[in-house]
Amino acid sequence: MRYVDEAVVEKRMKSRVRNNSILKFIFLLSTLFGLIVLAVLLVRVFSQGIAWLDWDFITGRLSTDPARAGIMGAILGTSWLMLVVIPVTLFIGVGTAIYLELYAKPGRFQNFIATNISNLAGVPSIVYGLLGLTIFVRALDFGNVVLAGGLTLSLLVLPIVIVAAQESIRAVPNFLSEASYGMGATKWQTVKKIILPAALPGILTGSILALSRAIGETAPLTVIGIPALLIPFPGGLFDTFTALPMQIYYWTLDASLVAEYAYLAAATIIVLLVLLFLLNSVAIFIRNKFQQRY
Repeated sequence: MRYVDEAVVEKRMKSRVRNNSILKFIFLLSTLFGLIVLAVLLVRVFSQGIAWLDWDFITGRLSTDPARAGIMGAILGTSWLMLVVIPVTLFIGVGTAIYLELYAKPGRFQNFIATNISNLAGVPSIVYGLLGLTIFVRALDFGNVVLAGGLTLSLLVLPIVIVAAQESIRAVPNFLSEASYGMGATKWQTVKKIILPAALPGILTGSILALSRAIGETAPLTVIGIPALLIPFPGGLFDTFTALPMQIYYWTLDASLVAEYAYLAAATIIVLLVLLFLLNSVAIFIRNKFQQRY
């Protein structure tokens, strides 16, 4: 029987406990740092923008006069963008994940596609703006309209949705699909009735993160030439538009010339945060509902 020195064991235990305490303290500091920075940003934004936030500001049109400027056009533009991004991203993203995980034959081709999709998730957003400018604005001759902006943002967040959907599908226990096949169900019936409902909470979680990124992106819209001018309210997919992130960006630039624009940008940030919160709340409610059901 091997002899174990109790002093050595006790020394190792103390070292592990000490290392655990140090790492716990470091992780706590990391969490606190992020929360403090977020709190400072929120306090700064709300302190500057809340006084400028009223009904006339929300429902008004853009104006060169800061006292009369409104953001209804930017709100409608952002809403139209999401009407394009949400269905395109969910249908194509989830469909791609289903094909790669459940239909594509394992091999080099599947690994090649999966690897490139994962790599695309880390590509800078301005690259997608250049892609959207080349394909949608110029090649397809859409111009800088809602449809071109929505499709560009869809390309940006598609890899995130695909990867999240793949991981959610993989997490579904195999015995569920095997039981479905044992009952005589076809593959599509199994995917539709068993796998997708079970994977839906994870898919929605990834989609929430992806849409949250899309609604706040500025670089792709800047590249495809989305203006922040006195344009009519958008009423369709082929209308010119502006969006809340674009308006924040331009007002922040103009704040060096007119100080009041900084307060308008802060008020617009508050509106954007509220819209983002409402969008996420609806998605989280749907996710929790399906988690309880399945």
